[in-house]
Amino acid sequence: MGKRIISRRRGAGTFTYRSPSHRHHGPVRLPDISLRVEGTVEALVHAPGRSSPVAEVRSDDGKVFRLVAPAGAATGDRVALGAGPLARGSVLPLEQIPDGTLVSNIEIQPNDGGKMIRAAGTSALIVAHDPKTVTLQLPSGAFKRLHPTCRAQIGPVAGGGRGDRPFTKAGKKVYAYQSLAKAPFKVRGVAMNPVNHPFGGGAHQHVGRPSTVSSGTWPGAKVGRFSPRRKRAKRPGAA
Repeated sequence: MGKRIISRRRGAGTFTYRSPSHRHHGPVRLPDISLRVEGTVEALVHAPGRSSPVAEVRSDDGKVFRLVAPAGAATGDRVALGAGPLARGSVLPLEQIPDGTLVSNIEIQPNDGGKMIRAAGTSALIVAHDPKTVTLQLPSGAFKRLHPTCRAQIGPVAGGGRGDRPFTKAGKKVYAYQSLAKAPFKVRGVAMNPVNHPFGGGAHQHVGRPSTVSSGTWPGAKVGRFSPRRKRAKRPGAA
């Protein structure tokens, strides 16, 4: 019996496949929804495990928050937290942000701290306001409706040109992807040995077996395409 394949072994979360937590500075989320103050951007720092930089904001009452840095942010910028002017990096409810504004770090549920549009260079467009919902266009082109009290940051996320810089050598890609808890390279199963993958081995590279797999197959053999769910004929008159 061969090994479990890497994509399945990663799910166990061992040290080899985890992002090193000692490099992380702390949580990056929007402040509590009850906060109504302004603050100043004190520093822009690199955050391992994230594609975008992080802005450290000190509010006027002395508290420090870590937010996803918006594009064009600089130290000394003034931002609103909860209520205030429509400035770059400000955290405001969607109902207070006009149509046509680019936003990021958006909450899906009120006071969840920001869940969507947090990757470098991404942004969503506010399209319309209704009494009960606010419609946004996501980077995929899809439209999503959210509660008006959900908050977002003004402006796209910083680091949009991150993917344009080449790695220049394989070792740098390995270390960069290790912080992201991702596999830097993907090897085809047919190019492996039989001990490493069910599709490996043979005189030439080919699958040599059905490439579909049952949903009940043990993890070391669950590769390829999942067999489609068996279709049942509808009964006459069924909705």
